[in-house]
Amino acid sequence: MDRLLRVTPGDTAPENYAQNTLTSEQVWIVDIEAVEYIEGYKLRLLFSDKSENVVDFEPFLSNSLNPMIRKYLDIEIFKQFTVEHGDLFWNDYDLCFPIADLYRGKI
Repeated sequence: MDRLLRVTPGDTAPENYAQNTLTSEQVWIVDIEAVEYIEGYKLRLLFSDKSENVVDFEPFLSNSLNPMIRKYLDIEIFKQFTVEHGDLFWNDYDLCFPIADLYRGKI
């Protein structure tokens, strides 16, 4: 999966990107460290930068017309998520989301 790159405050000026002057001390990768089931289709995600976010997957699942996605409306199947290598996914990446979207709480 893709990784979310975070930049330390003060180093976000576009000229820093253009000049490629960011160091490894200024940029780090954010992974998902833990996930807690809350209720319904809501999960609390804890990220490696110690931030956390609650994401409600119900609108995405309910609005999908794809039966491979709609099967996760079965709450018992939805609860069978996995966190591995910093990614949140279901059934060997049958359902997964970009970390940047999860970090913002928008899917």
